[in-house]
Amino acid sequence: MGVITESTLHHRATLHHGGHGGHGGTNLFFPRFLRFLRGGAFVHGGAVVALALASASCGDVVRTGRSPVFLVIDTLAAARGGTTTFGTTLQSDVITNITQPLPCSATSPCPTVFNDLGRVALSLAMKDVSVAPTTNNQVTITRYRVDYARTDGRNTPGVDVPYGFDGASTGTVPPTGTLTLDFELVRTTGKREAPLVQLINGSNLLDAIATVTFYGTDQVGNAISISGSIRITFGNFADTTS
Repeated sequence: MGVITESTLHHRATLHHGGHGGHGGTNLFFPRFLRFLRGGAFVHGGAVVALALASASCGDVVRTGRSPVFLVIDTLAAARGGTTTFGTTLQSDVITNITQPLPCSATSPCPTVFNDLGRVALSLAMKDVSVAPTTNNQVTITRYRVDYARTDGRNTPGVDVPYGFDGASTGTVPPTGTLTLDFELVRTTGKREAPLVQLINGSNLLDAIATVTFYGTDQVGNAISISGSIRITFGNFADTTS
Protein backbone atom coordinates (compact mmCIF):
# COMPACT_ATOMS: atom_id res chain seq x y z
CA MET A 1 0.00 0.00 0.00
CA GLY A 2 1.36 3.43 -0.99
CA VAL A 3 1.49 6.62 1.01
CA ILE A 4 -1.85 8.39 1.43
CA THR A 5 -1.24 12.10 1.08
CA GLU A 6 -3.38 15.05 2.14
CA SER A 7 -3.99 16.02 -1.50
CA THR A 8 -5.21 12.49 -2.28
CA LEU A 9 -7.74 12.62 0.56
CA HIS A 10 -8.93 16.07 -0.50
CA HIS A 11 -9.27 14.97 -4.14
CA ARG A 12 -11.28 11.89 -3.20
CA ALA A 13 -13.51 13.90 -0.89
CA THR A 14 -14.21 16.41 -3.70
CA LEU A 15 -15.09 13.64 -6.15
CA HIS A 16 -17.37 11.92 -3.67
CA HIS A 17 -19.31 14.99 -2.61
CA GLY A 18 -19.33 17.08 -5.79
CA GLY A 19 -19.36 14.69 -8.72
CA HIS A 20 -22.38 12.44 -8.29
CA GLY A 21 -25.19 13.65 -10.53
CA GLY A 22 -24.56 17.27 -9.68
CA HIS A 23 -25.24 16.80 -5.95
CA GLY A 24 -22.75 19.21 -4.53
CA GLY A 25 -22.39 20.27 -0.94
CA THR A 26 -19.86 20.96 1.75
CA ASN A 27 -18.28 18.06 3.61
CA LEU A 28 -17.72 19.27 7.15
CA PHE A 29 -15.91 16.10 8.22
CA PHE A 30 -12.92 16.28 5.88
CA PRO A 31 -11.73 19.80 6.76
CA ARG A 32 -11.69 18.82 10.43
CA PHE A 33 -10.02 15.51 9.56
CA LEU A 34 -7.33 17.26 7.50
CA ARG A 35 -6.65 19.73 10.30
CA PHE A 36 -6.22 16.70 12.56
CA LEU A 37 -3.70 15.25 10.12
CA ARG A 38 -1.80 18.54 9.88
CA GLY A 39 -1.44 18.45 13.64
CA GLY A 40 1.04 15.61 13.37
CA ALA A 41 -1.20 12.55 13.26
CA PHE A 42 -0.71 11.84 9.53
CA VAL A 43 0.48 8.25 9.12
CA HIS A 44 1.00 5.71 6.36
CA GLY A 45 -1.41 3.19 4.95
CA GLY A 46 -4.35 2.08 7.07
CA ALA A 47 -2.94 3.19 10.41
CA VAL A 48 -5.29 6.20 10.56
CA VAL A 49 -8.26 3.84 10.27
CA ALA A 50 -6.81 1.56 12.93
CA LEU A 51 -6.30 4.53 15.23
CA ALA A 52 -9.87 5.67 14.74
CA LEU A 53 -11.24 2.18 15.44
CA ALA A 54 -9.12 1.83 18.55
CA SER A 55 -10.32 5.19 19.85
CA ALA A 56 -13.95 4.27 19.22
CA SER A 57 -13.68 0.94 21.04
CA CYS A 58 -11.64 1.97 24.07
CA GLY A 59 -14.80 2.76 26.03
CA ASP A 60 -15.98 -0.82 25.51
CA VAL A 61 -12.65 -2.27 26.58
CA VAL A 62 -12.67 -0.37 29.88
CA ARG A 63 -16.34 0.06 30.65
CA THR A 64 -15.62 1.77 33.95
CA GLY A 65 -12.61 3.70 32.70
CA ARG A 66 -13.34 7.02 34.43
CA SER A 67 -11.81 5.85 37.69
CA PRO A 68 -8.12 6.79 38.04
CA VAL A 69 -7.40 3.43 39.70
CA PHE A 70 -7.38 -0.24 38.80
CA LEU A 71 -8.64 -2.97 41.11
CA VAL A 72 -6.07 -5.75 41.49
CA ILE A 73 -6.79 -9.30 42.68
CA ASP A 74 -3.80 -10.30 44.77
CA THR A 75 -5.18 -13.74 45.68
CA LEU A 76 -8.38 -15.68 45.05
CA ALA A 77 -8.91 -18.77 47.20
CA ALA A 78 -11.67 -21.11 48.36
CA ALA A 79 -12.45 -23.46 51.24
CA ARG A 80 -14.53 -26.63 51.19
CA GLY A 81 -17.77 -26.24 53.14
CA GLY A 82 -17.44 -27.02 56.81
CA THR A 83 -13.69 -26.26 56.83
CA THR A 84 -11.55 -23.14 57.20
CA THR A 85 -8.62 -24.23 55.02
CA PHE A 86 -8.35 -22.01 51.95
CA GLY A 87 -6.49 -22.96 48.78
CA THR A 88 -6.13 -21.73 45.22
CA THR A 89 -8.23 -24.67 43.91
CA LEU A 90 -11.33 -26.24 45.45
CA GLN A 91 -12.62 -29.77 45.90
CA SER A 92 -16.29 -29.08 46.50
CA ASP A 93 -18.06 -31.87 48.41
CA VAL A 94 -21.69 -32.17 47.31
CA ILE A 95 -22.66 -34.05 50.50
CA THR A 96 -20.89 -34.39 53.85
CA ASN A 97 -21.69 -36.98 56.54
CA ILE A 98 -21.12 -35.30 59.89
CA THR A 99 -20.84 -37.24 63.17
CA GLN A 100 -21.58 -34.45 65.65
CA PRO A 101 -23.38 -32.80 67.35
CA LEU A 102 -26.03 -35.24 68.52
CA PRO A 103 -28.08 -36.89 67.23
CA CYS A 104 -25.33 -37.35 64.60
CA SER A 105 -22.76 -40.03 65.44
CA ALA A 106 -20.13 -42.21 63.84
CA THR A 107 -22.64 -45.04 63.57
CA SER A 108 -25.44 -42.76 62.40
CA PRO A 109 -23.92 -39.80 60.52
CA CYS A 110 -26.06 -36.93 59.28
CA PRO A 111 -25.89 -36.15 55.54
CA THR A 112 -25.36 -32.39 55.32
CA VAL A 113 -24.94 -29.91 52.46
CA PHE A 114 -22.47 -27.07 53.09
CA ASN A 115 -21.87 -24.02 51.00
CA ASP A 116 -18.29 -23.31 49.91
CA LEU A 117 -16.66 -20.01 50.72
CA GLY A 118 -14.34 -17.89 48.64
CA ARG A 119 -11.78 -15.37 49.87
CA VAL A 120 -10.29 -12.57 47.80
CA ALA A 121 -7.51 -10.09 48.57
CA LEU A 122 -7.92 -6.82 46.66
CA SER A 123 -5.63 -3.83 46.27
CA LEU A 124 -5.46 -0.69 44.12
CA ALA A 125 -3.07 0.47 41.42
CA MET A 126 -3.02 3.99 40.00
CA LYS A 127 -3.41 4.34 36.24
CA ASP A 128 -0.97 7.24 36.43
CA VAL A 129 1.93 5.75 38.38
CA SER A 130 3.36 9.20 39.07
CA VAL A 131 0.33 10.11 41.21
CA ALA A 132 -0.06 8.93 44.80
CA PRO A 133 -3.48 7.51 45.76
CA THR A 134 -5.74 9.40 48.17
CA THR A 135 -8.84 8.51 50.15
CA ASN A 136 -10.94 9.59 47.14
CA ASN A 137 -9.44 6.64 45.27
CA GLN A 138 -10.40 3.93 47.75
CA VAL A 139 -12.98 1.54 46.31
CA THR A 140 -15.99 0.14 48.15
CA ILE A 141 -17.01 -3.31 46.93
CA THR A 142 -20.75 -4.00 47.31
CA ARG A 143 -21.58 -7.01 45.15
CA TYR A 144 -20.18 -9.84 43.07
CA ARG A 145 -21.19 -12.30 40.35
CA VAL A 146 -20.21 -15.99 40.04
CA ASP A 147 -20.43 -17.86 36.72
CA TYR A 148 -19.33 -21.44 36.05
CA ALA A 149 -17.92 -22.91 32.84
CA ARG A 150 -16.48 -26.23 31.70
CA THR A 151 -13.36 -26.49 29.60
CA ASP A 152 -15.07 -28.84 27.10
CA GLY A 153 -17.51 -26.12 26.05
CA ARG A 154 -20.63 -27.73 27.55
CA ASN A 155 -21.88 -24.85 29.66
CA THR A 156 -25.66 -24.99 29.88
CA PRO A 157 -26.62 -23.81 33.40
CA GLY A 158 -28.61 -26.39 35.33
CA VAL A 159 -27.51 -29.13 32.93
CA ASP A 160 -23.73 -29.03 32.52
CA VAL A 161 -22.77 -26.51 35.23
CA PRO A 162 -24.47 -24.94 38.26
CA TYR A 163 -26.47 -21.79 37.76
CA GLY A 164 -24.56 -18.53 38.09
CA PHE A 165 -25.69 -16.10 40.73
CA ASP A 166 -25.26 -12.62 42.16
CA GLY A 167 -24.19 -12.07 45.74
CA ALA A 168 -23.49 -9.24 48.14
CA SER A 169 -20.32 -8.70 50.13
CA THR A 170 -19.12 -5.30 51.25
CA GLY A 171 -15.71 -3.90 52.09
CA THR A 172 -13.50 -0.95 51.18
CA VAL A 173 -10.13 -1.29 49.46
CA PRO A 174 -7.81 1.31 51.05
CA PRO A 175 -5.60 3.68 49.01
CA THR A 176 -2.61 1.59 50.08
CA GLY A 177 -2.80 -1.88 51.56
CA THR A 178 -5.20 -4.76 50.98
CA LEU A 179 -8.83 -5.67 51.59
CA THR A 180 -9.60 -9.32 52.36
CA LEU A 181 -13.20 -10.21 51.62
CA ASP A 182 -15.04 -13.51 52.16
CA PHE A 183 -17.97 -14.47 49.94
CA GLU A 184 -20.13 -17.44 48.97
CA LEU A 185 -18.58 -19.25 46.01
CA VAL A 186 -20.85 -22.33 45.81
CA ARG A 187 -24.37 -22.13 47.23
CA THR A 188 -26.12 -24.94 49.09
CA THR A 189 -29.03 -24.55 46.66
CA GLY A 190 -26.59 -25.16 43.81
CA LYS A 191 -25.64 -28.51 45.35
CA ARG A 192 -29.30 -29.49 45.58
CA GLU A 193 -29.89 -28.82 41.87
CA ALA A 194 -28.68 -30.44 38.65
CA PRO A 195 -26.01 -31.22 37.73
CA LEU A 196 -24.43 -31.37 41.23
CA VAL A 197 -27.22 -33.35 42.91
CA GLN A 198 -26.53 -36.25 40.53
CA LEU A 199 -23.00 -36.53 41.96
CA ILE A 200 -24.21 -37.57 45.43
CA ASN A 201 -24.64 -41.22 44.51
CA GLY A 202 -21.56 -42.33 42.64
CA SER A 203 -17.93 -41.52 42.01
CA ASN A 204 -18.31 -39.14 39.06
CA LEU A 205 -16.58 -35.77 39.17
CA LEU A 206 -17.34 -32.46 37.47
CA ASP A 207 -14.54 -30.02 36.71
CA ALA A 208 -15.42 -26.37 36.23
CA ILE A 209 -13.92 -22.91 36.24
CA ALA A 210 -15.66 -20.33 38.41
CA THR A 211 -15.26 -16.74 37.27
CA VAL A 212 -15.95 -14.21 40.02
CA THR A 213 -16.49 -10.54 39.18
CA PHE A 214 -16.41 -7.94 41.94
CA TYR A 215 -18.18 -4.60 41.53
CA GLY A 216 -17.71 -1.36 43.41
CA THR A 217 -17.23 2.39 43.19
CA ASP A 218 -14.53 4.79 44.24
CA GLN A 219 -15.37 7.60 46.64
CA VAL A 220 -16.37 10.04 43.90
CA GLY A 221 -18.80 7.62 42.28
CA ASN A 222 -16.77 6.04 39.46
CA ALA A 223 -17.79 2.42 38.87
CA ILE A 224 -15.04 -0.17 38.78
CA SER A 225 -14.88 -3.97 38.55
CA ILE A 226 -12.40 -6.84 38.39
CA SER A 227 -12.70 -10.55 37.55
CA GLY A 228 -10.74 -13.60 38.67
CA SER A 229 -11.08 -17.35 38.15
CA ILE A 230 -10.62 -20.46 40.27
CA ARG A 231 -10.83 -24.14 39.43
CA ILE A 232 -13.46 -26.28 41.19
CA THR A 233 -13.84 -30.07 41.16
CA PHE A 234 -17.28 -31.15 42.32
CA GLY A 235 -17.88 -34.65 43.68
CA ASN A 236 -18.79 -36.81 46.69
CA PHE A 237 -15.43 -36.84 48.44
CA ALA A 238 -14.29 -38.64 51.56
CA ASP A 239 -15.62 -36.79 54.59
CA THR A 240 -13.22 -34.88 56.82
CA THR A 241 -15.78 -32.88 58.82
CA SER A 242 -16.79 -34.43 62.17
